[in-house]
Formats: sequence, C-alpha cells, structure tokens
Amino acid sequence: MAAKEKAEKKEAERPSRPTRPYWKGYLRLALVTIPVQIHNATESSKTSLNMLHRPTGQRIEYVTTVAGEPVDKGDVFKAYPIAEDTYITLEPEELDAIKLESKKTLDLKEFVKIEEIAPPFFERPYYIVPEDDFAEEGYAVIHAALKKARRIGLGQIIMGSGREHLVGVGALDRGLAMYVLRYPDELRASGRYFGDLPESSDRPDMVELATKLIEQHTSPFKGEVYKNSYEVALLALIKEKSKGKKVKAPDTEKSRPSGRNVVDLMDALKKSVKGGKSAEEPQTKKRRSKIAG
Repeated sequence: MAAKEKAEKKEAERPSRPTRPYWKGYLRLALVTIPVQIHNATESSKTSLNMLHRPTGQRIEYVTTVAGEPVDKGDVFKAYPIAEDTYITLEPEELDAIKLESKKTLDLKEFVKIEEIAPPFFERPYYIVPEDDFAEEGYAVIHAALKKARRIGLGQIIMGSGREHLVGVGALDRGLAMYVLRYPDELRASGRYFGDLPESSDRPDMVELATKLIEQHTSPFKGEVYKNSYEVALLALIKEKSKGKKVKAPDTEKSRPSGRNVVDLMDALKKSVKGGKSAEEPQTKKRRSKIAG
C-alpha cells in the first residue's frame, strides 16, 4: 500500500474530536509550518439555575430600559465615556473597520522558561492538535523540542471578535497546549497591594520550620482528587428536592470562627511539623506524602 493510501486510511480511522475546533490555521516554527486545530480545553462544571417569578412560575426576562422604559435593540449603540455624561459614539461599521484580519498563522518567534511567566499572566488554556495525518510528523517534532527544552513559545493570534491575543504554546505529556496570556497593561500593579509589606520574614527559624512543613506535604499534583464541594452539594440538594423532600439548612453559626485567635506562631509551626492537628481539622490518621523530586 502506498504511503499516501496508508495516510488516507489512517485519517479515515482517526476518532473524531470531542469538540468542534475553536480556530483552524497553521502553527509555525521558523520554516516549519503545520496545519492545526485549536480546541477549548475547559468546560463549565457549574450547574445553571434559572430565575423564576414566584407568583406565576414563569421565567424572568430581562429587558433593556432607559429611565425605566423598554428600548428597541436597534436604538442601542456603543460609546466611550470621555467625561461625565459625555461620550464618543462608535458605529458598528467603524468597529468592524478596525478589527484585525484573522491571520491564520500562529508564529512562535520567542521562547521563555515557563517559570519566567508569573501565574497572574495566564488566562485560559486551549489544546492544539494536528489538522490531519500529514501534519503529525511536524507536530511531533515541535512537541518533542518544546518538551526537551522546557520552554514556552510566545506568539500572537487573532480569535473570536477580531482582537489579537498574546499566547504561549507549551508541551504537555502527549500534545501541545496554548495559553492565552494577559497583556502587561491588563494587570494591576502589585506594588499598590504589597508595597507596604516587607520583602521577606525576619524570622529565619520560623521560615525553616514552615519550609519543612511544606516539604512534608509535597506530592505530585493530582487534580482529580479536588472536587467543587458547592457543586456537589447543589446537585445533592436538587436530587433531594426532586424527591419531594424538604431540606433543612444547616446551622452555620456553630461552624463559624469565633474571631481572631491569638496563637504562638512558633509553637503552632513546631506542632504542625510534628504532625499536630488544629482544633478545626478532622482528627483523621495522617498520611505523609512522598516528597517530589
């Protein structure tokens, strides 16, 4: 069987992706260009609730109003405030004119260590997959190179509303992920929040104990062990209510902290390192986690 026929057969047997691509185009590393698809890597785990009108049981509809009077959607336009009650109007055709043409190439031009990008810059993740069987070889090479170098490739891409996004492309275990990053001017200056705090603690003895405590509880990340407890409780509530049961709200006053507790920080650290339990922590048998290398 010819190579082309094998590739076409493999492509026909490829399982369909669980989601439709959010973006289709090309990923470029210097002279290497491969066709790819970008898929949203997240999905909402939130249970959506509707707003109902208690007397009638009908869903609430929200209406755009001015001074309490409904307005026609055709009379609504966008504007930018330049002073109190003073605006610059922006027409739809004017906004369309400045939309960037959707470049279909994500060009990786610069590479940085992932630890050099502060966590607040990361906004949302996507998965990048090869468009077809012919793209797999180049895709595998880029993936292996990024993984070996432990680098994130930076580039810019136009998605959705025509806005240009700063993104980073990095290697997962078996594929590539793209992270939409915030531009620097989108982040508030941290000095406005932390400027009055000391750069470090003046108690190295306590820092040493806290570091030891952290090392004792260091283990490989396993996201699956963390659950959205509110979502679990909400679904359980819906299930009980669907059976016609009346659910009594728990007494939250008993579990609410009584106020600021004055504790000996050094004593608390020493007890924590030795495996001591706080008054609010369940008295379960402690299992020491293996320290990650």
